[in-house]
Amino acid sequence: MTEPSKVVHVRNVGHEISENDLLQLFQPFGVITKLVMLRAKNQALLQMQDVPSAVNALQFYANIQPSIRGRNVYVQFSSHQELTTMDQSQGRGDEPNRILLVTIHHMLYPITVDVLFQVFSPHGSVEKIVTFQKSAGFQALIQFQSRQSAVNARSTLQGRNIYDGCCQLDIQFSNLDELQVNYNNDRSRDFTNPNLPTEQKGRPSQQPGYGDAGNMYAAQGSGGRAVGFPQMANAAAIAAAFGGGLPPGITGTNERSTVLVSNLNSDRIDEDKLFNLFSIYGNIVRIKLLRNKPDHALIQMGDGFQAELAVHFLKGAVLFEKQLEVNFSKHPHITQGADTREYISSNLNRFNRNAAKNYRYCCSPTKIIHLSTLPQDITEEEIVNLVEEHGTVVNSKVFEMSGKKQALVQFENEEQATEALVCKNATTLSGSVIRISFSQLQNI
Repeated sequence: MTEPSKVVHVRNVGHEISENDLLQLFQPFGVITKLVMLRAKNQALLQMQDVPSAVNALQFYANIQPSIRGRNVYVQFSSHQELTTMDQSQGRGDEPNRILLVTIHHMLYPITVDVLFQVFSPHGSVEKIVTFQKSAGFQALIQFQSRQSAVNARSTLQGRNIYDGCCQLDIQFSNLDELQVNYNNDRSRDFTNPNLPTEQKGRPSQQPGYGDAGNMYAAQGSGGRAVGFPQMANAAAIAAAFGGGLPPGITGTNERSTVLVSNLNSDRIDEDKLFNLFSIYGNIVRIKLLRNKPDHALIQMGDGFQAELAVHFLKGAVLFEKQLEVNFSKHPHITQGADTREYISSNLNRFNRNAAKNYRYCCSPTKIIHLSTLPQDITEEEIVNLVEEHGTVVNSKVFEMSGKKQALVQFENEEQATEALVCKNATTLSGSVIRISFSQLQNI
């Protein structure tokens, strides 16, 4: 056997298998830094972040035959220790060109063509922008009118953040000579030709690079078992949020939408507080506190995937000095009755609109909470006054994004931040109903 390498060689990769299929196969084992499809040979090369990640993947698939879309694929270590092959969209390093390849790291906010235009146009005339999702993450190609403008933009913006603490720009020169843009929308734009259609005639607009991912979840694997997400209406939003792959530990195959929460602090908990916590991970249908077990509650989520996110991210979380136990319930749904609280029509459910964005923000409780839909004249002092009863505020910040006031508050620990979120989400302040989430930032 070839000696261990962080590069994995995959064989029998049929034409029906996409990059996203391969990403989903290997993402549970670690970060994938490069992926090259060798279509002519029905093969692929995939580079993990480190050798142990690749070793774990190959040990796992030595015992379980990996299958994609009903086709067995075969994996082994590559003779390459590092991948240097680049596809046509990859950068060419430091050789100046008027087209830039931009990779955005730590992307906590959605990035559109308009956002990129605002960032890059001060450095010269931007002609075209195309955005797409690759194994390296969210990327964009930006074509300037002149090479000098591209050089100026790269030297000024390389390593900078679009927003405070996130959306970091990694900029290379592309090896393309001209960008081909077919549609003018929030994912691609030809500023020299405003007459392009917004989408292909007779076909709904679809996120580039997510086409395969959106259909992937209905595919059949070995043994005829449905692979991926059973809830098809949700698949496009899930694909858009996670680029076809899933966070480590999430299978996407759970079909049970009701969650059982136990070890609650029965003196301090109620249905609305549970709603505030669990609605971060999906829409809430109804909640039932168990009268014969006051420290237990049933929560029915919008679907099985949302329930899986809640179980995965909240298991072991501490709320009101109690460590929560969060598991799937044996009950498929909660029967509506006098002892249930209905939330299915609540306008506080977060996943009716911008579902992809909200999935992207799902995480375990953190020390930092993010407050949005704030009054325009809100002050930092008012924010601190609102939440300081729940713990020690280490740092806070009020800022504006897209013309809307938002805030970040950092507590001493996750428990304090969780309590603040549970108690203060949906609070009305100067006529505005505040929305609170956990922030994935490390510091403010």
